[in-house]
Amino acid sequence: MIDQSHERSVSFGLSETMKPDYDLLGQHELRLQLARNRVLHAHAAPVMESLHEQIANTQSMVVLTDPQGLILMSLGDDDFLSRAEKVALKPGALWSEEFQGTNAIGTAIAEMAPTTVHGDQHFLRANHFLTCSSVPIIGPSGKLAGVLDVTGDHRSYHRHTMALVRMSAQMIENQLFANAFPEAFLVRFHGRHEFLGTLMEGIAAFSRDGRFLSANRSAQFQLGLSLAALGAHTFSSLFGITPSAVFDHYRTAQPGLLKLCLNNGVRVFGKAEFQYTGLTLPTSIAAPEPAPLQTASDDGTNAAKMRMRLSSLRYLDTGDPQITALIDKLRKVIGKDISIMITGETGTGKELLARAIHNDSPRRSGPFIAVNCASIPETLIESELFGYEEGAFSGARRKGGTGRVLQANGGTLFLDEIGDMPISLQARLLRVLQERVVTPLGSTKSIAVNVAIICATNRNLREMIRTGSFREDLYYRLNGMVARLPPLRERGDLEIVIAKILHDDLNVERRLHIDPEVMGLFRRYHWPGNFRQLSNVLRTAAAIVDDDGHIRREHLPDDFLEDLSDIPAAPVMQLPSGNTRLDELEVSAIAAALRQHQGNVSAVARMLGVSRNTIYRKMQALQLQGKTDA
Repeated sequence: MIDQSHERSVSFGLSETMKPDYDLLGQHELRLQLARNRVLHAHAAPVMESLHEQIANTQSMVVLTDPQGLILMSLGDDDFLSRAEKVALKPGALWSEEFQGTNAIGTAIAEMAPTTVHGDQHFLRANHFLTCSSVPIIGPSGKLAGVLDVTGDHRSYHRHTMALVRMSAQMIENQLFANAFPEAFLVRFHGRHEFLGTLMEGIAAFSRDGRFLSANRSAQFQLGLSLAALGAHTFSSLFGITPSAVFDHYRTAQPGLLKLCLNNGVRVFGKAEFQYTGLTLPTSIAAPEPAPLQTASDDGTNAAKMRMRLSSLRYLDTGDPQITALIDKLRKVIGKDISIMITGETGTGKELLARAIHNDSPRRSGPFIAVNCASIPETLIESELFGYEEGAFSGARRKGGTGRVLQANGGTLFLDEIGDMPISLQARLLRVLQERVVTPLGSTKSIAVNVAIICATNRNLREMIRTGSFREDLYYRLNGMVARLPPLRERGDLEIVIAKILHDDLNVERRLHIDPEVMGLFRRYHWPGNFRQLSNVLRTAAAIVDDDGHIRREHLPDDFLEDLSDIPAAPVMQLPSGNTRLDELEVSAIAAALRQHQGNVSAVARMLGVSRNTIYRKMQALQLQGKTDA
């Protein structure tokens, strides 16, 4: 390979003793190239920093180039960087073979293969003091996206350097791949389950109907097919099951790993990630699709009206005193330019409440834009929120991208998992909220914006402020009113919630009934996944229920029943003998349970198989208030 590269160098008109072309791009042109390669740079930068830490103090540097060999970024030891600058090994320099002769960057591009060029293997004598290890970075489309390189003094070359560069390049490729298909589902797989989540896993992307989109290099190797050959396949032909079977797997309460059989007969373990928003998997009670409310057909209009009805505050008021009190407070602040912070455990329906607030507000005819701050990579969340100008980075739409803040103009912006927003972006968000203007990336023009802000988190933001991971000024700007959603185990409207899920959310055509034994199990259970988990359990039960429409114990998922087996059954109360009145028996049972659980009403309600409302009502009626503290 080195010999062939030397031959190419001669054909380019280069000689070994010539002075290299050290012309550099000007700062303006370099900034343009960085903008065109913004996605690559954003994903590569943290990986390069990690790689640099591993090779620090070894007289070397880490280099990132574009597909033509133009150096975009470099990190390295200061003393070596100064030596490298003498041969223009710095941002703005072009290191293709045409300009530099045989070198790891240019030769890796020419050969499309990992390349090490050591010492006098370089064509130009001026570069003989270098040893370079370069790996092409292949983009999701299968084309060259750039080159990752480690260059150092040839006297300090280490044979493990290439392995580090390979691993780092693969990490960048996987990150590029995972974020390249916003309207797809990804399958991660490997023959050994412990390799899932590592650099060794294969990743393949498919459209929602199972059409093949792309696969990373590990996936191509495991499937035994090139990217071009994979284009003729579907998800079913590659993995032996249908996409709907995968969706059903993830509708269970606690889905495990997928067990798949590749088209070449190899059995692998897998995980699926659903990237698109249109998948009808339960995420919260009656969560509507974020579709426009105006459609061309009557049926579409009726469906839109139904979505609106199912996401109003009135619909959410199902009889639990905590929820009723919360909704009463919300109705008083809606439309008064007061930011709302929704708190609560995962799965308690925070986005549903946010939609209901929007749909009952004066902004109901405007857009509702939801952003999950935890699901967007830190390197992309800035452009996702604030948008970007034309040509801001490679792969972007020709006319730029409108950020979520601008998309919400005239409506409501819902920032879910706000506690996961990078601290570096919190200051910019605060400025947007205070000044009501947005400046897209790569633009100098500010755009006025009028949005209502609703945030949600399951994290302790006050503790994050104390540790310096959340800005105090942003917290108080967002914290106009706190709306705490209680977990399912603390609510007293379980029966009504279940009825709504069965008959409104799951679109069950016939009327279903819950067996009393099952309802007792539901009341005992602690529901760590809250409404999301309850929806999954009911969806499974509704799918396999008998013709009589009664959901019984045998229709519940096995993992749910296994969890229940770990919860102690309610103790049998020893009833007093004689002509004891019924209300005295209730007093005895409730008082004993309150003592056992140290006054925890929620725990008592679960143990006795009744609602919290029932416990409170009995306490008041039987004048047991004083005993709750016992």
